[in-house]
Amino acid sequence: MYKKEIFVFNEGKPLKAIIRNYTKADFHELIRIQREAFPPPFPEDLLWNQEQLDNHVRLFPEGALCVEVEGKICGSMTGLLMNYFSVSSDHSWSEVTDDGYIRNHDPNGNSLYIVDISVSPSYRKLGLGKWLMQSMYETVVHLKLERLLGGGRMPGFHKHAKDLTAEEYVEKLLTGELKDPVITFLLRCGRTPIKPIKDYLEDEESLNYGLLMEWKNPFLARN
Repeated sequence: MYKKEIFVFNEGKPLKAIIRNYTKADFHELIRIQREAFPPPFPEDLLWNQEQLDNHVRLFPEGALCVEVEGKICGSMTGLLMNYFSVSSDHSWSEVTDDGYIRNHDPNGNSLYIVDISVSPSYRKLGLGKWLMQSMYETVVHLKLERLLGGGRMPGFHKHAKDLTAEEYVEKLLTGELKDPVITFLLRCGRTPIKPIKDYLEDEESLNYGLLMEWKNPFLARN
């Protein structure tokens, strides 16, 4: 099981934080955080429910992480294992995560796929999302997996879709001409783009697009 103690900083003041595996005792708080992190127009039926969280801690507890700051849970991150070569590059979030129920989790998979990451808005300035991502990279290394994968929302895309394709939007993010609240954050966390995916997730701001991104385990030899 995973547990890491760190300090995060709020306006220069160090605060004790713990990243650990979440358990059934945390479910109420995890659902609260999702509602805070993904307000409308994000679809309410995509927020966690009890059965999904039960599956996370039963099927792949190593991929169920939360972060506490001074004893209060304020963020979480969830993943599953899958075989990279068995999933179409044009998959949807629903297909690859089993609608968040992860009943398709493959204990023999070679890649960790991110199902969700969420941080309560009032705690986002503490850098907790980046710490959660780093912790999941450590899980990839510990389990000797090939990579971490996931589709990132592109919530800034709707502002530029009249002038840019999804591919052109991503290119401008990579050159620094534009910034996106989610994709730019994932780039800063060390993720690299693979391709935009149409109809990845029901999301008005992203026009239903997601950007498939990865982080490769640097300790494994590859071609």
